[in-house]
Amino acid sequence: MGAALPLGDPVPPDGSFPPGTTIDPGTAFGVYLHVPFCRVRCGYCDFNTYTSDELRGARQDQYADTLLREVALGREVLARTGALRPASTVFFGGGTPTLLPPGDLGRMLDGVRQAFGIADGAEVTVEANPDTVNDAVVAELAASGVTRVSIGMQSAVPHVLAALDRTHDPANVRTAVAAARAAGLDVSLDLIYGAPGESLSEWRASVETAIELAPDHISAYALIVEDGTKLARQIRRGEVPAPDDDLQADMYELVDDLLSAAGFEWYEVSNWARNDAQRSRHNLAYWQGTDWWGFGPGAHSHVGGVRFWNVKHPAAYAQRLAAGESPAAGREVPDATARGLENVLLRTRIREGLPVSELLGEGRHAVAALIADGLVDGPSALHGRVVLTRRGRLLADAVVRALTD
Repeated sequence: MGAALPLGDPVPPDGSFPPGTTIDPGTAFGVYLHVPFCRVRCGYCDFNTYTSDELRGARQDQYADTLLREVALGREVLARTGALRPASTVFFGGGTPTLLPPGDLGRMLDGVRQAFGIADGAEVTVEANPDTVNDAVVAELAASGVTRVSIGMQSAVPHVLAALDRTHDPANVRTAVAAARAAGLDVSLDLIYGAPGESLSEWRASVETAIELAPDHISAYALIVEDGTKLARQIRRGEVPAPDDDLQADMYELVDDLLSAAGFEWYEVSNWARNDAQRSRHNLAYWQGTDWWGFGPGAHSHVGGVRFWNVKHPAAYAQRLAAGESPAAGREVPDATARGLENVLLRTRIREGLPVSELLGEGRHAVAALIADGLVDGPSALHGRVVLTRRGRLLADAVVRALTD
């Protein structure tokens, strides 16, 4: 059910921003819609998600109406600031959004359209479990305005999927991709590497299978052991091995080699696209620090330099909104030091990198040593930007420490 929420300042019942908040109406505005339902909890997952027996006091069939109350409240809050803007991206995440009927997802999207507007050419993404995607589902999603489906493939190897507690049929990934293509949708595939018992050759097979399906975009994430998860308990008890850092590094280099050879370009440490137009514009908003509002239980937002987050459980979320109150549990306004650190942390992850001019003195001095160590691209630095080499992508945390210490 996810990690604990951060501490923060209280949010007034009407959700108003702190006095003096300035929102630039020219900044892109993204909308995230959290659907916190899953059929089964995966052993590695610490997202704010719930299976049916964990919902207590919340009903999945009423969820769309509940979330739309928050969308309406968000419109009121932004209208008071004079910063209403059409959404340039909308992202349905979870959880498994496609556990809801397509009609509910369409109503939620209509609510965003009515509250804020949706910009021409906006990217509208729905995350999907392969077993929940068929011709009828994606046709209805496309008719509602969805442009992109992100399919949780994770692996093509059955025992690897089992180690991750993924229950979908690997064959249904191909079916889901074909259905999405037939509906005219762009396709992204999500992969995870480093699962217990996964070999390098099995990882190669999964990547090659993903490439064969000809998606527009592929994400590949290293398995991370999060405290409080089933996987963490299994490792602690010695039932399964912990991820091997060296093997995961080999797996990263392999996926980068295979995707590059297949015509994909990396644009963020864990993301590759056929071309710039196929990048995930919504996720780029996070890395570039623009504005987004996250609707749903446990969702986080960043608007006008203010960060705020909602209560976690769907029942508590619904109760707040039924009472006409903001579901926000807390907020903060990061100071200049925190914003600077976050800027380095996020923007070094993307292909365009970070302007050297935005580093403080010690950070600027560290660039030369990072180039010498093969972690930062020398020609890019000469042109004023810190761009990670592939070795730097593998050691991104160390690069950030060097640039911010």
